[in-house]
Amino acid sequence: MSCLLMAGSAECLFASANKIAVEPQAVAPKDLIGRWDITVDENGKSAPSWLEVKLSGFRTLVGYFVASSGSARPVAEVKFDNGKFRFEIPPQWESGTQNFVIEGELVGDGIQGTMVTSEGKKYNWKGVKAPYLKRTAAPVWGKSINLFNGKDLTGWKATGKNQWVVKDGVLTSPKAGSNLITDQKFEDFKLHVEFKYAKGGNSGVYLRGRYETQIEDSPKDAHPNSVLFGGIYGFLTANEMVTLGPDQWQVYDITLVGRMVTVVANGKTIISNQEIPGITGGALDSNEGEPGPIYLQGDHQPIEFRKIVITPAK
Repeated sequence: MSCLLMAGSAECLFASANKIAVEPQAVAPKDLIGRWDITVDENGKSAPSWLEVKLSGFRTLVGYFVASSGSARPVAEVKFDNGKFRFEIPPQWESGTQNFVIEGELVGDGIQGTMVTSEGKKYNWKGVKAPYLKRTAAPVWGKSINLFNGKDLTGWKATGKNQWVVKDGVLTSPKAGSNLITDQKFEDFKLHVEFKYAKGGNSGVYLRGRYETQIEDSPKDAHPNSVLFGGIYGFLTANEMVTLGPDQWQVYDITLVGRMVTVVANGKTIISNQEIPGITGGALDSNEGEPGPIYLQGDHQPIEFRKIVITPAK
């Protein structure tokens, strides 16, 4: 006898309950809201990326996106439909003229999808929820380590053909070339860096290999901006412009604990215990929960360093 004829019977109620229990739950836009650490498969080579999705008003999803290069870019609207999403962003420093097109879907606790670049290249990618990196206690600092010995590149490696040289106690990248990365990896630390650039100079110091503190020949009278001197590139803006200008030795004292960063430039605190939302363009990877190296940007203009000291947390 059918359940239609036996309405109200125990058998039919049991069958209905089972049917309800196995029906998949609808995926809601709120499930996409948050920060995502993304890894792009560029023909077998992993490239880091990052996405933040926010709710604007009652129902519109907006966000920020970081590609493998460049700064964080605003996303005007993230289209979402039944667990799948799509958005476009214009090119920034990349070649090509068409918009990036990012499409994806929620899969379990993560996201995955495809990306078409400004050059029309299509890649697959996967993403996981970015960690909060909250610390439950204040750091206890260990012994300081001289990362640069003033003599040679011991403790460092170039990302490609090396152009870095050491002369008279100064570490120099005389022309655009490879970046320089420490062999050691660090989690929380205090970092002291002394540097000098020429007119038009552009470089950076990457914390854990993922977050760039910008070094640039920015005008002294410029309004502070996250991509100018002292900013955490594309995310955090210095509260004042304290650059001494080209051909002057300058100092950054940077403290990184979890996501919280303080930058003291030339003796003035310009960023005070602010949260870094995600990786910046040029990051080595998007594995934010892991320790990472210090890396010096050498693929822009010439740059000099003479003292690099790190004090890790125990």
